[in-house]
Amino acid sequence: MNAYDEYMKGIVKPMREELVQYGFTELTTEEDVQKTMDNLDGTAVIVINSVCGCAAGLARPAVREALNEVDNKPDHLLTVFAGQDKEATLMMRDYFPEVPPSSPSIAIWQDGKLAYFIPREQIENFEMEQIKDHLIGVLSQVCKK
Repeated sequence: MNAYDEYMKGIVKPMREELVQYGFTELTTEEDVQKTMDNLDGTAVIVINSVCGCAAGLARPAVREALNEVDNKPDHLLTVFAGQDKEATLMMRDYFPEVPPSSPSIAIWQDGKLAYFIPREQIENFEMEQIKDHLIGVLSQVCKK
């Protein structure tokens, strides 16, 4: 590992932990993604995490808050880290090729397919409350039990 990679590893550690501590499973390799996605039943929130400010100030807090408030929780919470775990992120994006790459972003997976996608364009320049409410609305529809 070169000095830059080591530096970035230290920078992104708290950004990774923010979701992991909340219960997200971090998928860091292609194999992790493939094994998880190919055996996934039910619904999942998948966060494509990143180091940008809109991930830190908007996406991650909005996801946590939405999950705190929504009545029906998804079965799985998953995350990959764009720009850090490149192969894992590329593999995850292969599961929803109909949407262009976007980070941060939030994918809702249901019964083996993409049910909804919130791209960076619907995160950046929005208020955290708006993103949270958007996600609550989606989860309320998708995660009916």
